[in-house]
Amino acid sequence: MVTNLPFSQACENNKSPILEKLREIFDTPGIVLEVGTGTGQHAVHFATAMPHVQWQPTDHPDAAGTCRPRLAQASLPNILPVIDLDVGSAQWPVEAFTWAFSANTAHIMSWPEVEQMFRGIDERLSKNGAFCLYGPFNHQGRFSSDSNRQFDQHLRARAAHMGIRDLEDLCALAGTVGLTLAENYAMPANNRLLVFKPIRSTGATG
Repeated sequence: MVTNLPFSQACENNKSPILEKLREIFDTPGIVLEVGTGTGQHAVHFATAMPHVQWQPTDHPDAAGTCRPRLAQASLPNILPVIDLDVGSAQWPVEAFTWAFSANTAHIMSWPEVEQMFRGIDERLSKNGAFCLYGPFNHQGRFSSDSNRQFDQHLRARAAHMGIRDLEDLCALAGTVGLTLAENYAMPANNRLLVFKPIRSTGATG
């Protein structure tokens, strides 16, 4: 057994609260596309707890190798082989899925990449599916906590394209590609779990 696997304390802290909500959403057999699998901690935890789903891990080609040791060690029958996915690419190497999940990615990606992520997911998402996006988000341009403000400053110091995204901007973006915000769950450490669903399945208009 490999003991020095890549590890994220944040993933360890939030995996149980996230799972509590995902169980309610991913409630029937289907495929879950995970955008940004990272260390693989979420993939292993969620796939173990929800054996009725097929978990499709993906990550940017430069980072996809990070999750492979943990996924190989777990050797779960419902975790599919990792796919290299650059959300900014016009061609995604995946055709269709029931649900999508991504954690702590929107503030790392550039805004055009966030747009491409929403567009790519909407084009392939089941009409009865959902896109669950976890992370810190602003509301009407305001930070939800001092810690999130400091985190945003840290991100922007790392790279100008990074930063905590505004909920209203994400909702407006979702509307342009055919998604609408169906649920907005408060999570620990000033984070949220946003659940977007296809407009065509909710009966929403405009």
